[in-house]
Amino acid sequence: MRVEVDVPKCVASGQCVMIAPGVFDQRDDDGLVVLLDDHPAPEHHEGVRESVAVCPAAAIRVAEQ
Repeated sequence: MRVEVDVPKCVASGQCVMIAPGVFDQRDDDGLVVLLDDHPAPEHHEGVRESVAVCPAAAIRVAEQ
């Protein structure tokens, strides 16, 4: 799995951070998404997929590899 984020599309809702904190974080100054791991371990895949599904800005993409 390869994860990509489109930071300019992010609306800082923080849903991804709550669902997959090992993969996503938020910047302190504006709350926008920070991708911590673009190739997360299998145990994080379900959380990443859920984050993609709930992101209100559709700012997260996943490519299965």
